[in-house]
Amino acid sequence: MNTYAAVDLGATSGRVLTGRLSGGRLLTDEVARFDNTPVRVPAGGRQVLQWDVLSLWSGIRAGLQAAHRRGGFDSVGVDTWAVDYGLLDADGALLGNPVHYRDERTLGASDRFFATMPAAEHYGLTGAQVQPFNTVFQLLSAAGTVQLRAAEQALLVPDLVTAWLGGGRVAEVTNASTTGLLDVGARAWSAQVLGHLEKAVGASVSLLLPPLVEPGAVLGHLRADLGWGDGLVVAVGSHDTASAVAAVPMADPQHAAYISSGTWSLVGVELTAPVRTEASRLANVTNELGVDGTVRYLKNVAGLWLLTESQRTWRAQGHTSSLVELLAAAADVPVCRTVIDVDDPVFAAPGDMPARIRDAARASGQPVPEDEASITRCILDSLALAYRRALRTVAELSGRDVRVLHVVGGGSRNGLLCQLTADATGLPVLAGPAEGTAMGNLLVQAWALGDLAGGLPAIREVVAASTELVRWEPTGTSTAWEQAEHRLRTRPQP
Repeated sequence: MNTYAAVDLGATSGRVLTGRLSGGRLLTDEVARFDNTPVRVPAGGRQVLQWDVLSLWSGIRAGLQAAHRRGGFDSVGVDTWAVDYGLLDADGALLGNPVHYRDERTLGASDRFFATMPAAEHYGLTGAQVQPFNTVFQLLSAAGTVQLRAAEQALLVPDLVTAWLGGGRVAEVTNASTTGLLDVGARAWSAQVLGHLEKAVGASVSLLLPPLVEPGAVLGHLRADLGWGDGLVVAVGSHDTASAVAAVPMADPQHAAYISSGTWSLVGVELTAPVRTEASRLANVTNELGVDGTVRYLKNVAGLWLLTESQRTWRAQGHTSSLVELLAAAADVPVCRTVIDVDDPVFAAPGDMPARIRDAARASGQPVPEDEASITRCILDSLALAYRRALRTVAELSGRDVRVLHVVGGGSRNGLLCQLTADATGLPVLAGPAEGTAMGNLLVQAWALGDLAGGLPAIREVVAASTELVRWEPTGTSTAWEQAEHRLRTRPQP
C-alpha cells in the first residue's frame, strides 16, 4: 500500500506526517514538527509582519528528508492557512516573504475596494465574507509597490510550497475561494471582480493568477534535485480548514454542523451550492469551496488564539501553569461570569491579551477577571457563546436542521471547551479527530492515487474507523447563556 506525506502548516507551527491505509483505517506517524514564528521586517518606513517562509521551507525539507529515510513516500500534499501569498518574478524567484494577514497594511482597504465595486455585487459573485485581510484587500494594499510591479505570478502560500516541491504553479480552489477573487458558483476566477480590482490597483492583477485545480488532482512528480525519489505531488484541500472538514466524520451531513477548532474557529455546515443572499452577506457568512465539489458555509470566529496568546504573555511574566492546570482551575469559575466579544478587532493583534480582556470587562461593567483561571474561563465561555451565535446564524440562513455538532482539530482535546460548547448550543458535541487537517490531507492523496474509492463519503468512513470520538451532552439550562448573550448585545459602546 502507498505511503502519503502531509505538509501541514499552521499559524504557530508546521508538521510533516506520513500515513498509509491498513484494514480500512489510516495509520499516521508525525515525522517532524517545527516552529512557525513570524518576523517584523523594516519596510516602507515601518515594521511589517511577515512569514519566515524560508525557515518554513527548511523545516519542510528536513521533515520530508526524515520521511524519506524512514521508508519513503509515494505522494505529498500541502495545506496551510488561507489568504496570504508570495510574489514571483519572471525567473520564478520569490520577491520577498509573504506578508502576514495580521499586518496592519490592509486597514481601510475594504472600504477603498467597495468604493469601486459595491459590496452586494462582490458577495453575489464570490460569496466571501469581508475580513480585512482577504487577498483582494491585500493586493489593493500592495498597489504601487516595487514588488507588485516586478511580479509575474502570485501564489498562495500552500501553492508556493507545492510549486517548490515540483507541482507546478497552480491555485487549488479551496484556498482560492478565500481570496475574494473567485466566482464561488463557477469555481473559477471572477473576471468582474478582477476588473474592478485592476482599476483600483492600476495593474493587471489577473495576469498574476495561475490556473485553478481541484483537490485530488495529481500535479506532477517531486523535483529530482530534492533527492526524495519519484513521488507524486497531489493537490489536497490546501486550505487547512478544507482538509479538516473533509475529515469530519459526519454520518448525516444534512443534520450536522462542525467546528474546526484551532487558532481560528470555523463554525459551519456543508452544502452542495453556495448561499449568496443579502441576508447572508449582512451576516458576513462565507462560502468556501470544499473537497469533492462541496461548499463550506461558515462563520469565522476568533479561536484559541486568545488563550495561546494569553499563555505566551503569562510565560513571559514568569508564570508556569500548564494548559491542563489552567483548564482545571477554570472549571471552578462560575459560568459566564464575564464574557467578551471574541471577534472584536482589539483581540486580533499579538500582544498582552490578558490586559485587553480586563479592559474589555471593565468597559462593559462586568467583573474584571484578574487571575489566570478567571481569564481562561472568560475566554472559553466567550468562545462557546460565539459558537452558539454563529451556529444559529449559519443554520437559519442555510435552512439546515442541525442535530449534532462535530468538533475537530486541537480544540477537540479541550474537554472544558467541548462541554461548554454543548451547554451553550444545546446540542450533543462529538469531539475528534484532533488531527483532522492532517487526516484530510492524507486521505485526499489516497483518493487521488486510487487507494480509496468513493470520494468524500469514503474518506469519512476511514476517519470514523480510525478515530475514537468523545461525546459531550448538554448540561444545565440555557438561562446563563441567554443572559450572557443579552449582556453582550447591550454592553456600553466606546
